[in-house]
Amino acid sequence: MTSEREKMEAGDWYHCVNPELEVLRVQARKAIHDHNTLSPDERGNIAPALAELMAQAPDNVVIEAPFHCIYGINIHLGDRVFINTGCVILDSAPVHIGDATLIGPGVQIYCAEHHRDPEKRKAGLEIAKPVNIGENVWIGGGVIILAGVTIGDDAIIGAGSVVTKDVASGVTVVGNPARVAAEK
Repeated sequence: MTSEREKMEAGDWYHCVNPELEVLRVQARKAIHDHNTLSPDERGNIAPALAELMAQAPDNVVIEAPFHCIYGINIHLGDRVFINTGCVILDSAPVHIGDATLIGPGVQIYCAEHHRDPEKRKAGLEIAKPVNIGENVWIGGGVIILAGVTIGDDAIIGAGSVVTKDVASGVTVVGNPARVAAEK
């Protein structure tokens, strides 16, 4: 028998309201609380409990508080990643953020999609799709990145954009939905 966590990790439909997954969410909430409540004198780059929870979080990563993630265990951060205040990562699938990427305030990264069928959605069915963000990417404040999106190296995502599709390397996108910006 396959557990809901195994289904989630496999990218299959799973029930998100589940005791095994709730244990993981509680673990994440505790680590997030530790990070978000550090005093300014104690504040380093990232609270040890949060760094230990994440799949990869080098010592030179900076995550400003407040920060929120749903599990933490699926977050892979490269060297020198900077995550500004108010970031939310719903990491029900792997989220990879490449070296030297800058994430502005209020950015939201969503891996989960709820079922479109209302009865299945009411039953708590969702599917998780990974998000991959390349190296040296600049993501402006208030950006929303949807499930299954890949953003290439050196891309720029303009503030307030909603990224629904992949973004090629070196491209600047803006708007809702995000589209390639016109050259000036």
